Amino acid sequence: MGNEACDLDSTVSALALAYFLAQTSPAPKAAFVPVLNIPRVDFALRTETTFLLRDRGIPAASLIFRDEIDLGGLHHAGLLSLTLVDHHVLSGADAALEEAVVEVLDHRPLERERGPPCQVTVEPVGSCATLVTERILQGPPGVLDRTTAALLHGTILLDCINLSPAAGKVTPRDVACMSLLEERFPELPARDAVFGALQAAKFDVTGLTTEQMLRKDLKVVSSDEVVVAISGVFEDLETFLLRPGLLQELEAFCQGRGYAGLVAMTVSFNERHEPTRKLAVYSRQEPLRSTLCRALEEATTPSLLLQPLPSPWPGVAAYAQGNSAATRKKVLPILRAALGGPGAAGGPEEEAVPPPTPMNSLVEECPLAQAVPPLCPQDVLERVSRIAVGQPPGSPK
Repeated sequence: MGNEACDLDSTVSALALAYFLAQTSPAPKAAFVPVLNIPRVDFALRTETTFLLRDRGIPAASLIFRDEIDLGGLHHAGLLSLTLVDHHVLSGADAALEEAVVEVLDHRPLERERGPPCQVTVEPVGSCATLVTERILQGPPGVLDRTTAALLHGTILLDCINLSPAAGKVTPRDVACMSLLEERFPELPARDAVFGALQAAKFDVTGLTTEQMLRKDLKVVSSDEVVVAISGVFEDLETFLLRPGLLQELEAFCQGRGYAGLVAMTVSFNERHEPTRKLAVYSRQEPLRSTLCRALEEATTPSLLLQPLPSPWPGVAAYAQGNSAATRKKVLPILRAALGGPGAAGGPEEEAVPPPTPMNSLVEECPLAQAVPPLCPQDVLERVSRIAVGQPPGSPK
């Protein structure tokens, strides 16, 4: 299971690792279920993810979303082993699942220790998909197929901004994984073409309401007293601030979700893939707004190099961000420290004919692909037993 932002990295990391484990596990009756950590209704907002999966012939009907599987019930029944990808701290609502966590793969700085028997891989790479790729390439030869390779390839490219050093995200390990994938699958499309298509899909906010734009890539930080949202917004800040009725929409968004404030971090790219970052800070509570603004202005690890911009709305402060390498991942700890809280949690952060794909957890024919209704423990046990004897899920017992 990936984080609650359920971006492309979280989604593909969960899909690819579940597929790898399903192909290599010595436990014949285990079911490896990739869980997308959002309700199905929110999937349409992940435009780059829907684009890549559709392009690779993976239908949304074959995916399992958080509101379609009863993880708490499985854990209570003693049937759940949980692997976390692209995060390593469960949200407060999932605290009861902590005992079920058996493995972590993440590329964020470690916020909490996990003792044995949990296996922890936390490395400072640009994309969690890099860690999954390394894991798969270290496994038995022949497990990695073309579809999975294309998913990992596209995800690393998007996460690492087409491997552009100017964006400040790529590491030598990301580059090495890209080279290995392209060496093993020379038919993969050119990097520029893949990145361009995914970037266009990610930044396509056509027809989205302000509320949908804020939910599209959302994380939160909190203290005992307040919760603050941090939204990645794929539109120039000046354009975003000129949305009619924006102040009322920000207020409604925060009130409806219990947020005391919101930081909108916008990003756009030039033709050389160099980012321009700006941010806006909103809160009806002037003391909180001032606290957040001061923390961002005075930050030194890293310094954001903020320059104030005019804002058309009272209660909204706007800035140009001179340090374009400071992504939201680097800004979250600044906001967390400003609140004095325990940490950040992910919240609410064209059809091509694919080559033949072996049956696995990524394709429609897999028995688990039929699992669209909520899965209770009994459902999973029945599915596992059918998988073990090679029966499709709807066949007579």
